[in-house]
Amino acid sequence: MRASDIWRRTVAVGTGLSLASLALTVDNAIRVRRPGLADIPTAEPLSVLIPMRNEVARAERCLTAALEAIDRWPGPARVLVLDDGSVDGTDAVLARLAAHDDRIEVFEGSPPPAGWLGKSWACRQLADHAYTDGILAFVDADVVLEPHAFTSSFALLRNAGLDLVSPYPRQVATSAAERLVQPLLQWSWLSTLPLGLAESSPRESLTAANGQFLMVDAGTYRRSGGHEAVRDVVLEDIALLRAIKAGGGRGVVVEGSTVATCHMYDGWREVRAGYRKSLWSAFGSPAGTSAVTAGLCLMYVVPPLAALTGSRTGLVGYLAGVASRLVAARCTGGRTFPDAFGHPASIALFTFLAADSTLARHRGELHWKGRTIEVPR
Repeated sequence: MRASDIWRRTVAVGTGLSLASLALTVDNAIRVRRPGLADIPTAEPLSVLIPMRNEVARAERCLTAALEAIDRWPGPARVLVLDDGSVDGTDAVLARLAAHDDRIEVFEGSPPPAGWLGKSWACRQLADHAYTDGILAFVDADVVLEPHAFTSSFALLRNAGLDLVSPYPRQVATSAAERLVQPLLQWSWLSTLPLGLAESSPRESLTAANGQFLMVDAGTYRRSGGHEAVRDVVLEDIALLRAIKAGGGRGVVVEGSTVATCHMYDGWREVRAGYRKSLWSAFGSPAGTSAVTAGLCLMYVVPPLAALTGSRTGLVGYLAGVASRLVAARCTGGRTFPDAFGHPASIALFTFLAADSTLARHRGELHWKGRTIEVPR
């Protein structure tokens, strides 16, 4: 077979897959669950658990929003904050805020024991101080909640018969690097995960969650082993939902742009460092990372390259990728035009970040907020 024939077939396969993914994106955008305020169930105790490490610039905004949100909670509620060895003045901010509002309880964290990663250990310590029943709400320090965030997410959790909901915050992206990469977070599960099946299936591959904001039934959390069950997993949020599913529980990622926002990274340096620490683990192994990124490039880089040489099939594939990004952005409160047209560049940059993370893990160069991330080789 001639090289030109192989190329045409490759373009056709990539385009076909991108069209299938577009169809799934549209279906998910229609069926995705969203927090709502209808039929709020009987109140239960609420424990808001916020781990912080070197968050001096974010701590006050995060806590102010969390306090406004618990003002609307109809039952008992506490805001528990763990200062996880901060060295940037976060401890002073937390002490000042707690002194002016007795709803804030601040705890000083201890270093992670052997076999534990930092965030899981911080969450475990917070859970130990929480109410034994009711609802646990895990919130990252870079998340700003809307006043109805807890009540509407709780209503969804109980009314849908779920044990965990992960309301995915709207991702704030300002710099060019952020605008290229961050929209892929929501787009990734909207374009690849059949949400209807994921909600009821115990299969690990049908799981997505975001630890930026999680609400979970306290009893289910403890029966599943909580963060101890995922103590050495970098992507502890997905692993926690998998542990809950393995125990017979139900949970799902939901569209949460109306209840929370998150500005994860500021500029290219933070984007690269943030993804470097964890992206190596997203697909199970270096082979899995290679397979996934190769598949993404087949679907979203090959067709537009072919379109540049006049391929109509390639143009269809490119437009399918753009349309998928547009649907995801409209669904999640993200940017639409002109960002969606840069989807091939987003996938190419994501491929670089995945390779960079995999190499850093191989070289033992994984770090985050002043800590070395120890992972098995």
